[in-house]
Amino acid sequence: MKNFIFAALFSMLILVLGACSQATEEPQEEPVEAEADTTNGTEQTETAEEKVPRVAFVYIGVPADGGWTMTHDEGRQLVDETFGITSTTVENIPEGPDAERVIEELAQNHDIIFTTSYGYMNPTINVAKKYPDVIFMHATGYKTADNVATYQVKGFESGYLSGIAAGSLTENGKIGYVGAFPIPEVIFTINAFTLAAQSVNPNTEVSVIWSNTWFDPTVERQAAISLLDQGVDVLANYQDSPAGIQAAAERGVWGMGNDADMSEYAPDTYITNPIIHWGPYYVDVVQSWIDGTWESHSYLGGIKEGLADIAPFGKNVPQEVQDLVNEKKQEILDGNLEVFTGPIYDNTGELRVAEGEVMTIEEILAMDWFVQGVNGTIPK
Repeated sequence: MKNFIFAALFSMLILVLGACSQATEEPQEEPVEAEADTTNGTEQTETAEEKVPRVAFVYIGVPADGGWTMTHDEGRQLVDETFGITSTTVENIPEGPDAERVIEELAQNHDIIFTTSYGYMNPTINVAKKYPDVIFMHATGYKTADNVATYQVKGFESGYLSGIAAGSLTENGKIGYVGAFPIPEVIFTINAFTLAAQSVNPNTEVSVIWSNTWFDPTVERQAAISLLDQGVDVLANYQDSPAGIQAAAERGVWGMGNDADMSEYAPDTYITNPIIHWGPYYVDVVQSWIDGTWESHSYLGGIKEGLADIAPFGKNVPQEVQDLVNEKKQEILDGNLEVFTGPIYDNTGELRVAEGEVMTIEEILAMDWFVQGVNGTIPK
């Protein structure tokens, strides 16, 4: 009997030890596998997060301006869609001390900052010195640093095409142009516009008034009316608001805006105007940060690069005018048309570019004089 009890107890002990052994071994395997999976997942998430930059944009106006700021914001939207991010925007920042304060605040928690107005140049440079690990992208400026790049559009190409249309449509040879500020990008666009208009109508004169604004519809409307009162029959405008072409439409005068398609504001008298597509360039900049290949540079893109173009023609622009403009556009794309080819005289009669010579990009970007046929002065 004792032997039987002993055998039974021994068998039960073996079963218990086996169960304990299984209970001990099985949980050991599961946590090890789970821990490895969790670690790998964390590493992958951190790597992905490290590859997504924090991006900010500083705007001189608002995206609803219908012009300059709207084009930059369209580019920003493409960046967000491409990389699955939500970039920061700061609107209505005047050029000056406020801009430097805003840019510095953004530099504290962003990796790439796009400062999208000419007057942000010095504030951008000043802040960049304090934040060497942040990339700063300044639109239309000329100062760079190890962590500051500039980018600009060949507005003289799209300005030239607009001038072809204006010169073809003017009947009295009097065209008005409301300039924003007397800086090179505005000056070379007006000059290209004038040369183009004269190429189809040699007696064309372009009268310029400065609004000294980027977006002030009241001031820009007043400047437009001043030119309309002088009898111009085509009016071009280099501001973000449609105020100028709206004033022209009220007089039944052909109108041209800037930077974006403004046909909706004057559908019956709208011609076309220069437009800009920033998006692809912005995507390239962010991708270069992700790839670790970003370097300071000065980018200049035109029609061939897809940065510059003209808006669709207004519904009442004759087909022959459209065809001529498109012909000249193709010549630019093919490299057969250089806008600033001599002879070119300034509006004092001095020869600036000899016959057969072509202005360099550096000369164009530093332009501070008007071509012959422009009625106006450039404040110093």
